[in-house]
Amino acid sequence: MFIFEMQFIWLYLDELMGKGLEPWIILQLLVYASARIVNMALPLAVLMSSIMTFGALAENNELTAMKSAGMSLSRILRPLVIFMFVLGIGSFVFANNVWPIANLKFRTLLFSIAQQRPALNLEPGVFFNGIEGVSMRVADKDNNTGKLKDVLIYDHRNPNGGNRTVIRAAEGEMTQTEDKRFLILTLRNGNTYDEKEEKHKPNSAPLTAVRPERTFPQVHGSFETMILRLDLSNLIFKNNDEDIFKNSFEMMTVNQLATAIDSLETAKDSVVKVLANLQANPPAQADKSISIDQPFKKLPSPTQLQEEIKGREQFINRNKIEFHRKFTLAISVIILFFIGAPLGALIKRGGVGWPTIIALGIFIVFEMLTIAGEKMTKSEIVSAFTGMWLATFVTFPLGLFITIRARFEGHIPFKSWFKRKSKPAQ
Repeated sequence: MFIFEMQFIWLYLDELMGKGLEPWIILQLLVYASARIVNMALPLAVLMSSIMTFGALAENNELTAMKSAGMSLSRILRPLVIFMFVLGIGSFVFANNVWPIANLKFRTLLFSIAQQRPALNLEPGVFFNGIEGVSMRVADKDNNTGKLKDVLIYDHRNPNGGNRTVIRAAEGEMTQTEDKRFLILTLRNGNTYDEKEEKHKPNSAPLTAVRPERTFPQVHGSFETMILRLDLSNLIFKNNDEDIFKNSFEMMTVNQLATAIDSLETAKDSVVKVLANLQANPPAQADKSISIDQPFKKLPSPTQLQEEIKGREQFINRNKIEFHRKFTLAISVIILFFIGAPLGALIKRGGVGWPTIIALGIFIVFEMLTIAGEKMTKSEIVSAFTGMWLATFVTFPLGLFITIRARFEGHIPFKSWFKRKSKPAQ
């Protein structure tokens, strides 16, 4: 979990840095991300622990001692097999009930963080544009006292737009209200420059004539002390409404996905029937019977419907992928155990050396098959069932082979089985 958490942090580091987020917000995001990466962390943990445990038992001759006492490998594995089935059921319950909630919370919180502007952090010599309607630059800043030197402010909060008001002060002081809602700037020994709009003259030159160069009056003033109250509400973190994402397929349970898939299939079938009717009718009549919207205005109606059917099928596949993903986590945990435990008994090496390398190699192959199956499903090369269960179809025979090999001390008694079958009846 720690390894995958670090990968997540590096992936979203740019979204988190410089936003002035509370530690509690970041901790929440990491907790939701932890629930999302269980589908990778749990199978890998089971695979590594089973190889390390049985490798250590075999290396220390403890398996040999148990076998010499009359216990077969199947008897030794029996308690762990029961535990793995319980863990598999628990992982399905987790994937079906906790995953959707974690995905919803994660997506909502990450979207809120992405919308969050950078925190108020004035750097000397750099313009700060995080405050709405104001661009500010200071030559020097004391982080301890909030004292500012050579303050330059472009105030374009005027609804007519433009940098019409410029404020420059020799020094100033920066404080915030208790609720962090407003920034109080106390400026001293400065000047203001305000450019006024040109007033329309009744006797102005006609449009066809060459008008003289336009001039704008400027008001210049000076001050000893000026206090500015700037609104920081756009810098305050706001958690967005979860309703934006709650209907996504990643946020649904198995029952909800089954209902959604059934509804989507029905809607797709209705479009297929419309397409069949259009193809059966003359094109001129077909074009009049269907109103074509953007972006398909220049396409014939059958082509538009074919594109719509393709889009619906792709969306249905995404829902089916999430439906099967709920079950593949539970099965992968059990299969990888039946690969790891017998493999550890065969290699007879414990610790974190070779077992870790072997486990990572097997897991990488398993994960590559999973990703490949999912991509083929999205590309409509294979069905959702075939694509999402591809890794299981490949690794199940491997687990069965390794288990049988370990059961018979590294020798698979195929020859003895064939001899028994070919032996004539007495």
